[in-house]
Amino acid sequence: MGDVALIIKVMPESPEINREGIIASIKEKFPRVQDIREEPIGFGLVALKVALVVPDAEGQTEVIEETLNSIEGVERAEIVESTLV
Repeated sequence: MGDVALIIKVMPESPEINREGIIASIKEKFPRVQDIREEPIGFGLVALKVALVVPDAEGQTEVIEETLNSIEGVERAEIVESTLV
């Protein structure tokens, strides 16, 4: 099996949430993060687009979403793209 590249959209709970703290938590939990970009949504809310490479294993994406959703300050995390690498 190979690896899977994922793009995950992470929505903070509010515009006042410390995005740098969320980014630090993501990098701590997922050392294979390739990139994190900010995407303005509106009304001061900024989503994070996380590029992550993980092993291609059954159930892996659900675990990743659950882990990201458990980070303090994260309202919702969802995988928006995935591809084999």
